[in-house]
Amino acid sequence: MESGEPGPTGPGAPARAGLPQRIVLAGSVAGAAVVALDGTVLTVAQPSLRGDLGATFPQIQWTGTGYLIAVAGLLVLAGRLGDRYGHRRMFAVGMLGFGAASAGIGLAPGVGWVIGLRVVQGVFGALLQPATLGMLRAACPPDRLAGAIALRTGAIGVAAAAGPVVGGALTAHFGWRAVFFLNVVPTVVIGVLALAVRMPDRPGDSRARLDLPGAGLLAAALICLVHTLVGLPETGWTPGAALGCAGVAVAAAAFVRHERRTPHPLVPPGLLGRAALGPALGVLLCASAALFGTLFVATYFLQDVLAMDPLESGVRVLPLAVLMVLAAPAAAALSRRWGPRGTAVPAMALIALGILVLSPLDRGSPPLAISGGFLVLGAGFGAVMVTATAVVVRHAPVARAGVAGGLQQTAMNIGPVLGVALAATLLTLAGGGPRDTGPDGTAPYGGGEDAFLSAMGTTLPVLAAVAVLGALLATRLPGPGTDPSGGSRRASRS
Repeated sequence: MESGEPGPTGPGAPARAGLPQRIVLAGSVAGAAVVALDGTVLTVAQPSLRGDLGATFPQIQWTGTGYLIAVAGLLVLAGRLGDRYGHRRMFAVGMLGFGAASAGIGLAPGVGWVIGLRVVQGVFGALLQPATLGMLRAACPPDRLAGAIALRTGAIGVAAAAGPVVGGALTAHFGWRAVFFLNVVPTVVIGVLALAVRMPDRPGDSRARLDLPGAGLLAAALICLVHTLVGLPETGWTPGAALGCAGVAVAAAAFVRHERRTPHPLVPPGLLGRAALGPALGVLLCASAALFGTLFVATYFLQDVLAMDPLESGVRVLPLAVLMVLAAPAAAALSRRWGPRGTAVPAMALIALGILVLSPLDRGSPPLAISGGFLVLGAGFGAVMVTATAVVVRHAPVARAGVAGGLQQTAMNIGPVLGVALAATLLTLAGGGPRDTGPDGTAPYGGGEDAFLSAMGTTLPVLAAVAVLGALLATRLPGPGTDPSGGSRRASRS
């Protein structure tokens, strides 16, 4: 057995092992759902927030961008902190801080306070997200890990589906502040329980120093990347965007050089050296970029071309979340039989197929064609999330599970930003891209509906090609009868 692996969990294991595992699973699922719900309900509440506080459209954008930058820049360091001091502690601190920041935003007197507290919320969100995966890695035996991750993925799907409905109802009846107060009670309860209940907690070597210079360089690279990608759809390719890309390259090169020389690297070389980790992270990056880029395009199609309101368009996209929830447990079962490779390759192919089904849509497309595309997309994405995440988390030793979880969450945060930036850039180049920001804060697409439909027909196949790239990367995942590092299961048990 690898050093740091969970102890026996079979018939001879202590009976008390089941309860901590169930508590860990419940906490991980609830924490992931809270973060997912927060992101989706905010989107619905932003117009009301803007009108109430008299904010400009760029300020409203920063309520999302500030959070995203804080999360992306700190995820790997947060995972390393969990490895050193215990994932349960990081999870509890993250949940309590997330709830406190949410309460502060609900009481904020101006948009500046909202932006600042969203950054604070992002810091605590970064602490708790890798911890949810780190706790699962420490508590669940390898043969049950995919099932636990499937429950977590299903909870994210349910929260994402419920977010627009819950956010719309709260905003309509109680105002935008109620959206943030919604987080307070669940986060406080979960955080207090995490501190009170003795969950399995296996911190790593506390004698190893934290690689703060490496964490700073990685954060600088990711912050430059996110800031550049977020601004690209609105400003296009400008000298500022070029400078941002240069900053990413310089900071990334400095990070790699530093990691090779420091005795206590932020990302241990042994972790990155394992064959399955890189492809699994690449699969997650491609899947999330393809999906969210498609959703970006589809939102404009549904609301600007088909003239649906946000609630109607949300209902039309609902099949995606439903199939994501249903596909998660199915993927765990398929992965046990066919291996991660045999599950992830067809799942990425489903994502590409779903995008291609949506690409020829026009004003006369029947609802079944639209829903069918989202059904296929949801089935593929749910399966990929479970399979690739299980490879990343199971692939890492328990003492490095937090860093692995931080890398997984980084891919899942960078992918959507990359997909949206790619989609918006392609729409612009094809003649259907943003014109000017409208009075309601939206960015209408220039050239009219016909130009947008033509640009959509060009953009979506490119996003499908991103999914195909993910399928190619998935061919490097472990096959049936192997563990995530490429060895046989029989050998891994000996």
